[in-house]
Amino acid sequence: MTKHLFHPSGSVLALCVTLLVWPVGVVSAQQASREITQKERELSRLRTEIQSYEKKLGESVKRERSTLEHLDNLEKQSTLIRRLVNKLKEEERQMSADILKARSSIGDLERQLQSLKNHYAKYVRSVYKNGRVYDLELLFSSNSINQLSIRIAYLRKFSEQRVKDLQRIVQNKTDLEQQNEKLQKTLADERRLIAEKSTEESSLKKKMTQRQRVLSTIRNDKKLYKQELNRRTQAVRQIEQFIADLIEKERIRKEREAAAARDRLASSTTPAPEPAPVGSFEFQRGSLRWPVSSGKIASRFGNQVHPVLKTVTQNTGIDITVPSGSDVQAVADGEVSVLSFLPGFGNVVILNHYNGFRTVYAHLADITVSESQKIRAGEVIAKSGESIAGAILHFEIWKEREKQNPEVWLAKQR
Repeated sequence: MTKHLFHPSGSVLALCVTLLVWPVGVVSAQQASREITQKERELSRLRTEIQSYEKKLGESVKRERSTLEHLDNLEKQSTLIRRLVNKLKEEERQMSADILKARSSIGDLERQLQSLKNHYAKYVRSVYKNGRVYDLELLFSSNSINQLSIRIAYLRKFSEQRVKDLQRIVQNKTDLEQQNEKLQKTLADERRLIAEKSTEESSLKKKMTQRQRVLSTIRNDKKLYKQELNRRTQAVRQIEQFIADLIEKERIRKEREAAAARDRLASSTTPAPEPAPVGSFEFQRGSLRWPVSSGKIASRFGNQVHPVLKTVTQNTGIDITVPSGSDVQAVADGEVSVLSFLPGFGNVVILNHYNGFRTVYAHLADITVSESQKIRAGEVIAKSGESIAGAILHFEIWKEREKQNPEVWLAKQR
C-alpha cells in the first residue's frame, strides 16, 4: 500500500523535473531586432540602387537604344537584382528553418500541456473520489513518528506541486498561443517573400533578354565593336592601376610592420603579431588548377588578331569560352583584394595570393565573395557571364607589376 500511495508523486516529480530542464532557446530580443533592421537596410539599399539604374536605363534608351552605356547599365542592374534575389533566397531558407523550429516547439508544448492536463485530471478525480479521508488514512497508517513527519511533509509538498502544475498549465497555454501567433506571422512573411523573389526573378529574366538584344545589335555594328575594344583597352589600364595600388599598399603595410617589429625588439614587452600569410603560388607553375571546370581558350595571351575588326590587339590574360552561369573558382589560396565593375570587362574580382602573385577574373555575372575575405583553392567566387565576344571568362595572372602567361601556369588540359 505504501508503494501505491507514493507512486503518483514519483510520476509528478519526474514530470516536473522534465519540464524544468526542458531546453528553451532564448534569443536576445534586442539582438534579433538589430539583425532584422540590418537585413532590411541592406535589402532597401539594393532596391534603391536597382531603381537608380532603372532611371539611367530610361535615359540611355532615349539617347540610343544600343549604346554601350545602356549595356553597362543593364549589366550593373542585373548584378544588383541577382544579389537581391540571392539575399531573398537566403532569407527564405532561414524562414523555412524558423517555421520548422516553431512547429516543433508548438508540438512539444502541446504534448507537455496535454500531459500536465492528464496528470491534473487524475489528481482531481482522486480527490473527488477519496476526499480528505485519503490523506488522513495515509497519516494514520504511519508506523512511527518519523514516518508520520515525513508523510506530513510529503502531503504539503504534494499540494504545492499541484499549484505549480496549474501555474505551468496556464504558462504553457500562453506560450503555445504566442508560438502560434509567431508562426502565423512568419508564414505570412514567407508568402510575401516568395512573391517578391518571384517578381525579382521575373525582372532579372526580362533584363537579361534586353541585354541579349543589345549585345546582338552591338555585334552587328563595327563602329560600336570598335568602341568596345577601346573600352577594353581602358579597362586593361585600370587593372594595371589596381595592381599598382595594391602593391603600394602592401609596401606601406610591410614598412609599418617592420617598424613595429623594431619597436618591439627595443622594448621587448609587446608580443609579436602573427606573421603575414605566405603563399605557395610560385610552386604551382604548370600545375595550377583552372578557374573553371571546363572550357577552351578562345583568345591567348599576348598579341592577337581581332576576329571581327582584323586589328592586332594585346590580351593581358586569356579568354576561356564557358557556358554563362558556370562556377568560377579561385585557382589558389588567397584573399579578395578588389571587387569592381569596369566597362569593357564587366564585373571584376582580383585575388591576392601573397608573395606578389595576384589573379584577375573578369566578365562575371554574379560575385559571391566580399573584399578581404579569405579564399581557399577551388572555392567558388563568382558565376561566369557574357561579353560582346560571347560567353567567356577573362583570366589574368600577375607577379608584382609583370603580366604572366596563364597557360604557362595552368595545368595541361586533358
